[in-house]
Amino acid sequence: MILAMVGTHNQQFNRLLKELDSLVERGKIKEEVFAQTGCSDFEPKNYKTQKMLSLEEYKKLIRKASLVITHGGAGSIIDALNERKKLIIVPRLAKFGEHTNDHQLDLAEALQRQGKAITIKDIKKLESAIKDARKGKSSFEKDSRLGAELRKCLENHETSGSAK
Repeated sequence: MILAMVGTHNQQFNRLLKELDSLVERGKIKEEVFAQTGCSDFEPKNYKTQKMLSLEEYKKLIRKASLVITHGGAGSIIDALNERKKLIIVPRLAKFGEHTNDHQLDLAEALQRQGKAITIKDIKKLESAIKDARKGKSSFEKDSRLGAELRKCLENHETSGSAK
């Protein structure tokens, strides 16, 4: 199962949900897909969704998933990596009205450089990212330093953002 998570941020993330729906509809994704859709208003026709999940449901779905596709929220990323899931990060971008700025991109790109995730900005690259994730290792390596690295990355971003 592919699990897609858009988080609980109060802006939509229709771009990801629409592309997943198209890939399933065109037969490019043949396995089950489930998405947590948050505040998005697009309603997929080709896979199951739920706006919000309880912590228990969320953890169960991550454990069940063979691949996690998520926004660039640190919590979702850490949870997927802790469960050693293959991970694709599609950061929310301000230019699409998905967030107020592009801070998720910094974290996503840092994790890609470390080989922890595949990051895409162009949603039309989602299909190839899924194929690449499937060809990769059976799981992304768990790194005990990951939490500290993520916190450092977020602190650096907050510091640089407050200096403006």
